[in-house]
Amino acid sequence: MIEVPQGVTVAFENGKMCVKGPKGEVEKCFTMHATISVKGNQVEVQSSNPAYFGTVNSLIHSMILGVTTGYVRKLKIIYAHFPVTIEVKGKDILIKNFQGEKMPRKTVVAGALTKVAVQGNIVSISGPDKEAVGQTMANMKSVTKIKNKDGRIFQDGLYEVN
Repeated sequence: MIEVPQGVTVAFENGKMCVKGPKGEVEKCFTMHATISVKGNQVEVQSSNPAYFGTVNSLIHSMILGVTTGYVRKLKIIYAHFPVTIEVKGKDILIKNFQGEKMPRKTVVAGALTKVAVQGNIVSISGPDKEAVGQTMANMKSVTKIKNKDGRIFQDGLYEVN
């Protein structure tokens, strides 16, 4: 049983779970072999397979935590010679002057409520959906991956900050 905190509403219909809270709303479709039922302020998950049970339990817990406290991931911009700038235009992220390239590298923000903020050389990615925040971070890291060069020498890129 998962306890639903005060101020959070959980609804489950036709395999789709919707969790609403003060930080926003997160929706997820569950097609796994598990039975989910919402009773008052508790969510009950039942499955004959312990792996499905644990996965669904963890996903629902992450959704509830996301709408109450939210998730924040930070990246640090590292460069040796060419100063890198990051610009956010709607859902597009432009990484300019990476290794002196004339054309900016582009990626997108995953999720509807995910926000990207740049302050100096720190990029902050925040939102209620853990998967969308992580996917946005992965998109930014993968687009700045250096290929066909020695990684011990060319260390420019975006690195996660604790």
